[in-house]
Amino acid sequence: MSDRRQQHSHPLSDLEIARQATMQRILPLAQTRLGIPEDQLEPYGHYKAKVSLDYLNTLDNRPNGRLILVTAISPTASGEGKTTTTVGLTDAFNALGTMTMACLREPSLGPCFGMKGGAAGGGYAQVVPMEDINLHFTGDLHAIGAANNLLAAMIDNHINWHQNDESGLDNRRITWRRVLDISDRSLREVITSLGGVGNGAPREGGFDITVASEVMAILCLATDLKDLERRLGNIIVGYNRKSEPITARDIQAHGAMTVLLKDAMKPNLVQTLENNPVLVHGGPFANIAHGCNSLVATQAALKLADVVVTEAGFGADLGAEKFFNIKCRKGALQPELAVLVATIRALKLHGGATADTLDQENLTALAKGFSNLARHVDNLRRFNVDVIVAINRFSSDTEKERSELMDYCRELGVQAIETDHWAQGSQGAVNLANACLTALSETTPDRFKTLYPDDMFLWNKISMIATELYGASEIVADQKVRDQIRSYQAHYGHFPICMAKTQYSFSTDPHLKGAPNHHVVPIREVRLSAGAEFLVVICGDIMTMPGLPKTPAANQIGLDEDGQIIGLF
Repeated sequence: MSDRRQQHSHPLSDLEIARQATMQRILPLAQTRLGIPEDQLEPYGHYKAKVSLDYLNTLDNRPNGRLILVTAISPTASGEGKTTTTVGLTDAFNALGTMTMACLREPSLGPCFGMKGGAAGGGYAQVVPMEDINLHFTGDLHAIGAANNLLAAMIDNHINWHQNDESGLDNRRITWRRVLDISDRSLREVITSLGGVGNGAPREGGFDITVASEVMAILCLATDLKDLERRLGNIIVGYNRKSEPITARDIQAHGAMTVLLKDAMKPNLVQTLENNPVLVHGGPFANIAHGCNSLVATQAALKLADVVVTEAGFGADLGAEKFFNIKCRKGALQPELAVLVATIRALKLHGGATADTLDQENLTALAKGFSNLARHVDNLRRFNVDVIVAINRFSSDTEKERSELMDYCRELGVQAIETDHWAQGSQGAVNLANACLTALSETTPDRFKTLYPDDMFLWNKISMIATELYGASEIVADQKVRDQIRSYQAHYGHFPICMAKTQYSFSTDPHLKGAPNHHVVPIREVRLSAGAEFLVVICGDIMTMPGLPKTPAANQIGLDEDGQIIGLF
């Protein structure tokens, strides 16, 4: 987003814009805009609150609103502005008189201090209070990390006291990992229990980032506290000496984990810069986990608003695919429209342009980059949803480049709308909102379909995603991985697939831009998420604990002489 700031005239940073916002107190906003009684809200300060699960249960008899997914082409360092578009579109709908809510994920501290900086939109299309949302917020991610690590501690304690039990956990077959919501590559693989008598038997272990935890995925797919506890109990933590699975329920950890998560299960209500209500809740990574906000928040918003705009992480090959095949399948959601965010700069990068030439007109690179856009449009259509392309404008875009892109979209048979909500707020997305309203008036919610049926073999589900959506010729795996997938088929064959791969390419090579064909997708590992009820398929060199870049965003973050945060975004 720093590139976008350089391309527009206003000199303010996202953080400075957010600080100038005139926020409404969250309790009266919730009452006047959503009709939520004050006693059904739990305020966290003046501008954020949790919504009571008991109150949400009273909404069951209300009709659902219309559901729109905002997704994007394969991401680049240029920044496509998916969250910004979600917020801008939400504000534009409300400006047109259509009661609309956005549903977003909670940012992780890992990317916030690492690659990306903040993640609550940008410019004049933001969610506030921006500093709170990007940092500790209401403590949900801390609760998820605590529940995950409580289970890890109880696993090691169980081994300590039951190491001679034939039916107990085998110290060599523990699959559960600890988590930390900071990118720390040195913790990817560790040896625990070193240091002397009483520390237990040493074993290999490791850390994932908190947003990659199965606990996060479970919280985002659970329908209520009972379902949450059931799913937590189903987590497979390892195996005994007979190679039989041992669950969190077997070591009686799921009840205490549910207690730690009982408040985190409640959706968080905040607002846009234009004082429109937003639910920000849950935040699984999209290149590792399923990349969508909580099902509870989305279902609540559908009862509270006429239109709900939500997003899924990274490009449509990851976030949108998982939104459709996992979240919509599990929650019986009926999305009707997908807004695909693209920028001319990103398309030029997919066409071979270099980052230092993006301000220069380059019709050749743009034309080559169209292949990435085309594949995402084609993939989205496979789910029977209408598609509109949102062209997020930069001031460096030339008239010829814009004309070429609009012409290409017409050839694809897809409507393309230019947007500038980053600089203009809702007014910069009014044309997009009008196009969406027209599309919604011409479609019905029962058209949506998933890519594959529940009863397809697991291997075939993986192959279908890779070949039909990624353009791969085949998937490959060594015999150990194939045997593992085969062993899961009997009891978990109905599970959907959660592909973990690089976000930067349709392939597993982050440097392979555009829309590569006939590549091979190597499966390095599979992890059974029995509580979340999907199979994680880890492809290529993807890491479940990211590392910090050479110059992390944390280097620029601090406090000024007045005690105000600087450098967050």
